[in-house]
Amino acid sequence: MNVTIRKIGNSEGVILPKELLERLNLKSGDVLNVLEDEEGLTLKPVDEAFERQMRAAQEIMDHYKVALQKLAE
Repeated sequence: MNVTIRKIGNSEGVILPKELLERLNLKSGDVLNVLEDEEGLTLKPVDEAFERQMRAAQEIMDHYKVALQKLAE
């Protein structure tokens, strides 16, 4: 599927076809993560629940950093 990069305000963007959005169960306002690799770009939906869990885990690890380092020895 080909799409064209277009001027959107002061930025550039890609318009995704409605059929693709429906097939992938995406809607306006959903957040996508852009991953770059040697082959190009990959767009993946962001799992908000997973992101919240990862932030909470990071906060706990930061709070108990010394204790976790001792346990790792």
